[in-house]
Amino acid sequence: MASWARSDAPSVTVYQGWSYKYQMGHCPPGINESMFLDDQEEKVLFRHYEKRLLDFSAMFKPAMPKSVVGTACMYFRRFYLNNSLMEYHPRTIMLTCAYLSCKVDEFNVSSTQFVGNLQESPAGQERALEQILEYELLLIQQLNFHLVVHNPYRPLEGFLIDLKTRYPLLENPEMLRKSAEDFLNRAAMTDAGLLFSPSQIGLTAVLNSAARAGLKMEAYLTECMGLKEDKETLSKMYESMRRITSLIKAYELPKAEEVNTCKQKLERIHAEFATNLKRKHGYEDDDHVVKRQMVAEEEWTDEDFDAL
Repeated sequence: MASWARSDAPSVTVYQGWSYKYQMGHCPPGINESMFLDDQEEKVLFRHYEKRLLDFSAMFKPAMPKSVVGTACMYFRRFYLNNSLMEYHPRTIMLTCAYLSCKVDEFNVSSTQFVGNLQESPAGQERALEQILEYELLLIQQLNFHLVVHNPYRPLEGFLIDLKTRYPLLENPEMLRKSAEDFLNRAAMTDAGLLFSPSQIGLTAVLNSAARAGLKMEAYLTECMGLKEDKETLSKMYESMRRITSLIKAYELPKAEEVNTCKQKLERIHAEFATNLKRKHGYEDDDHVVKRQMVAEEEWTDEDFDAL
């Protein structure tokens, strides 16, 4: 689950170079708890920037493979399991996630090509690239160096091939593709990838697509997948698919006015507190390999690429 969804995870704030957990009555003198984002406000901003990440990926040139997009979304979600938006600005982290996913999934674009997809001046693109490169190692560390992400897009392809070869009752399995891919795109914006295996999500996408087309696929599960006699496994599979579908149905994008209010609050936090934070990049216990912060966060804002 994301950090804002964990009731046992106190918010983390940055003040005068120190990270600390703030609780009622534990704020330093002159600091009011209302100045910081609450759980709901972090949730609003997290969903907003996650959607910005998907929009950026959808408009990327050359076309970004779905597996790269899925990996970037999972990086973004995993990063904020243990970090706060108030400490690391989601604008920078979302682009760093996209950049790193291109490398890991071997989608070969140069750094210049990557920032060339930002609708801003060459100088602005250069500033963005410096921030991305500065945060890249931090992101890798926060992901515990576990960079390979198994997305449900490959299982989806496998199920479609299986339907073509072993399920003659369905004349044209390709008719399920578009709706199934849309299902996976929506699943990428939920915690489904953290809670269920890629094959479970891929199968749910296929069956959901079939249901939307008015097709019944029970025979595929019982006959082709050999679950006719295994009632317990079949029951667990249906339960998992119901939970995945419920996660997606429950997802709602925040309202624009909510986002604007929260963004103003976030920018105030970063302007007042985060600029005093001396972040260490590289190996944090070794002063000899610490990278110097090259660009102040406030120099590059959302408005620099609002034309996306």
